[in-house]
Amino acid sequence: MAATEFGRAVRRWRERVPPEAAGLPAGGPRRTTGLRREELAMLAGMSADYVTRLEQGRAAHPSPQIVEALARALRLSGDERAHLFRLAGLAPPGPRTVPVHITPSVQRLLDRLTGTPVAVYDASWTLLLANAPYAALMGDPSGRRDDDRNAVWRHFLGPGTRARHTPQSLRDFEAALVSDLRAAAGRYPADRRLRRLIAELRTSSDRFAALWEAGAVGRHEAARKTIDHPHAGPLTLDCDILTVAGSGLRIMVYTAEPGTEDAERLALLTVLGTQTLTDPAN
Repeated sequence: MAATEFGRAVRRWRERVPPEAAGLPAGGPRRTTGLRREELAMLAGMSADYVTRLEQGRAAHPSPQIVEALARALRLSGDERAHLFRLAGLAPPGPRTVPVHITPSVQRLLDRLTGTPVAVYDASWTLLLANAPYAALMGDPSGRRDDDRNAVWRHFLGPGTRARHTPQSLRDFEAALVSDLRAAAGRYPADRRLRRLIAELRTSSDRFAALWEAGAVGRHEAARKTIDHPHAGPLTLDCDILTVAGSGLRIMVYTAEPGTEDAERLALLTVLGTQTLTDPAN
């Protein structure tokens, strides 16, 4: 019964979201005024078959990550998102855990930046959403799971990013990351995933542990960054980080100075996307 009610709710909310509201073309005659199952699957990062099984009540016990992805793709309000979690037999994330909900208003903002590389991270620097231009510029993150989606883990224990650093910018960047995690841990003390992430970083990264024990303090500043793209070469771009008040969400935006060679190459990357320009290692 619970699985059936969950599926009904997903279908009902899917059918109320017009494709243009999700940044998708209407695409001629449609059997539904809302999103097709295939479109919802694409937006939520899962297979269309799984969406079908969820709606038909044949897939029980969806994970919190699945429910969150559906809530985001369906543009659910806070109350609707909490209801979807309860229908899945899960406790809605509370105020003492890191918020991962992208509100419909923030989503609308992102929908208007389709030609600009944009990514959204939570307060612990776990990637929640990356648009196509961002994936083309920084590497397609769609195959990343768990800690591999966390920017702090990737920097200290993983492959890092394509952004180039000077010795000073690296010190500032690392201090800001450690400071952010410390602030998040204090603000969201009940978040077990965040506690586990910090424990692993302190155990497995001598550099992170030293900065943590030293009480490193820093903050992210707007800066020009050089991105070493494996096919397009180096691009020098402006990187701005916007924080959503009340949630700690961080919106990372890359832009190029108009009329420059960097702007031309960024526009080319945006047009070509990830299909031919993605480094398999990313």
